[in-house]
Amino acid sequence: MLTTFPRVKPSRWLSATIFSGCSVKGKAPMSSFTPGSPPVSAGWGPGGTAGVRGVSSSGPLCAKVRGVQKKRQVSEKKLIRHFVDQRRVKLVAGSGGNGASCFHSEPRKEWGGPDGGNGGDGGSIIVKADRLVKSLAQIVPVYKGEDGQSGGSKNCYGRNGSLTYVRVPIGTVVKEQGKTIVDLSEHGQEYLAAFGGAGGKGNRFFLSNENRAPMTATHGMPGEERVFHLELRTMAHAGLVGFPNAGKSSLLRAISNARPAVAPYPFTTLNPHVGIVNYRDHEQVAVADIPGIIQGAHLNRGLGISFLRHIERCRFLLFVLDLTTPEPWTQLQQLRYELDQYESGLSHRPQAIIANKIDLPEAQEKLETLRSHVNERVIPVSALTGQNTEELILYLRELYDGNLHGQGSREGKPSR
Repeated sequence: MLTTFPRVKPSRWLSATIFSGCSVKGKAPMSSFTPGSPPVSAGWGPGGTAGVRGVSSSGPLCAKVRGVQKKRQVSEKKLIRHFVDQRRVKLVAGSGGNGASCFHSEPRKEWGGPDGGNGGDGGSIIVKADRLVKSLAQIVPVYKGEDGQSGGSKNCYGRNGSLTYVRVPIGTVVKEQGKTIVDLSEHGQEYLAAFGGAGGKGNRFFLSNENRAPMTATHGMPGEERVFHLELRTMAHAGLVGFPNAGKSSLLRAISNARPAVAPYPFTTLNPHVGIVNYRDHEQVAVADIPGIIQGAHLNRGLGISFLRHIERCRFLLFVLDLTTPEPWTQLQQLRYELDQYESGLSHRPQAIIANKIDLPEAQEKLETLRSHVNERVIPVSALTGQNTEELILYLRELYDGNLHGQGSREGKPSR
């Protein structure tokens, strides 16, 4: 008995409207979606067709457009990670290669003799000043020189280890056990800090009339190992000296291209910042924001000595006084005292007195009193509004030119 099965019509799992707007290779594209058309039905549709659940053509067909994201200003907490002014570094030079002990082997030459070559010398480590390096942040704690290769047969000498350079900013002082070894104050200046070990001797070296078949070969010498303390002293023409919250960072932002962190609440800068003041004749003057000095800084209170050592390289000083304090002229006396206690005669360098925050109402009275207490030139400015900053920039150029001509008369050649 034969059983007949009814013919089943295959169902279409996707509606034709889903494929509208799509193109098939070699055929013309179908009609596109009609804006505002009703969504495709869910479940089984009429005529055996099946819809797709949750698919609609009424929504927007474009992705969300992202706006141009502005670069956030780096905070003072993050800035200290990029500027490091002191490092402790260990230098281990490369060891020398070992000498080889072997004899010449060739057919019909029974007594070829020794042919072991010497080992190569280990690589030395050199500390080099580079003007492209601005901080000691890239200095790693340990540097290891390259070892020399061992000698080989057929009188082949081992290759010497290559030199390892430790690049530091200009103005870096290298100290060992508290004693200054070298001051790298010029671009390209080098100091050979650790010598590489000498290579060992092969048995060919020990050949003599008394010993025609030496078996002796020596090992390479270990490289020199030294521990240094690197200190960076800021290389700038002028230094802004003042107590915390006197407005030095705001003033540096107003006259130069530097962007130290500032805020409407009182806080102190944690590291010095250097800004460049550009003039129309393409001359550039570097101004350093020395972090806030407190009373007793010469006794290493707070971060005293780590702040004061940056002033040693400044050719002239700009004392920044806060006119909102009860007696601004006493701040000048205290600042000079701290500088002289750290280094005798440091406060007698060419200088100018900057009376900051002149835009406040109570500052005018104190400005006149300040001028009666000092003999130097007082320049009133407002770092917040930029008032009278042109006079400061012009006087800064006068100090720079005077210092430059003074160096030319002493040395015969100006050095900038």
